[in-house]
Amino acid sequence: MDLNVIWDFFIDHLRKEDGIDDAYVKSRAGIPFIYIRSTKDKKEIEYSIKIWSAKAMRGKRLHSDTIFFREDHSLYVYRHRFYVPQEKMFCCGNLCVDCVRLKQ
Repeated sequence: MDLNVIWDFFIDHLRKEDGIDDAYVKSRAGIPFIYIRSTKDKKEIEYSIKIWSAKAMRGKRLHSDTIFFREDHSLYVYRHRFYVPQEKMFCCGNLCVDCVRLKQ
């Protein structure tokens, strides 16, 4: 799975959202930050991020995490990442309650 395709879909659709003038990603120390210039308020921007990240992840085994970082007039910065959930992939024999053998 190529995360670049997911990031491109996510950012392209955020840019097309009404009220969002520009959106782009910059990585600092390996951590991706979303920069959004918008006339919307913080709550509406976070809702748009949630909706478009969910649509970008649809059909894939991914999760997303978004944390507000800072705001400067109409520029909002969020730390956002897509990640693969950590799950057990095999039975260890310890009779765990979340054993992969018990999943259907």
